[in-house]
Amino acid sequence: MPRFLVDSLPLATGELSLPDDVVRHLQVLRLRTDDPLILFDGKGGEWRARLVELGRRSARVHVEAFQAVERESPLLLSLAQGVSTGDRMEFTLQKGVELGIAVFQPLVTERAMLKLAGERAERKHERWNDIVRAACEQCGRNRIPEIRPLMTLAAFLAQPRADAARFILSPAGERRLADYPAPQAAWLLAGPEGGLSSQEEAAAMAAGWEPLRLGPRVLRTETAALAAAAAMQTLWGDFA
Repeated sequence: MPRFLVDSLPLATGELSLPDDVVRHLQVLRLRTDDPLILFDGKGGEWRARLVELGRRSARVHVEAFQAVERESPLLLSLAQGVSTGDRMEFTLQKGVELGIAVFQPLVTERAMLKLAGERAERKHERWNDIVRAACEQCGRNRIPEIRPLMTLAAFLAQPRADAARFILSPAGERRLADYPAPQAAWLLAGPEGGLSSQEEAAAMAAGWEPLRLGPRVLRTETAALAAAAAMQTLWGDFA
């Protein structure tokens, strides 16, 4: 059943006019009157609805019932990702949503090839938010993951995170994920293309981050964090 994110939804049943972006999506999908659909506002739960009218510039639905459906993992998983170029960052965000990541922290690192600042950084952040919202529509999540503003790795490492397990993806890692006790919350730190520098890795480890290596093969930036997230969800989350 198609799902649509609507930022402001009524608390009661009844008819509702949909925003322009959802109207365009309905038209692309060629939905017809009386077709069922799901609406959600990203804050938890979803609404069953039926299409009442679809015009060229407007659409109305009848909201039938609220369902308190949650699809969040019991593991509160966050990803600090060195910003990568091309579509790699967008791929990481999209698949990270599917894998249950709750918080994304984009980072400026030494080897980052994509330089972002000012208005360009704001536009990129808006684009990333669009990617995350669309991924939630597709995968069934009813809570929108947070994308935090871009910050430097040094500033990020200076923030206390004593309430979560902290892992840095690094070839220096020797222990396996299975060697660690199951946490309720975990952070992953992953570098961009080329990885983190030795100085950055040393700074992270000095701040209490555990080096984690995922097998004997070298993983690309768009693979490494997602593979680690899937492994954590299998061990400690809702993949088991």
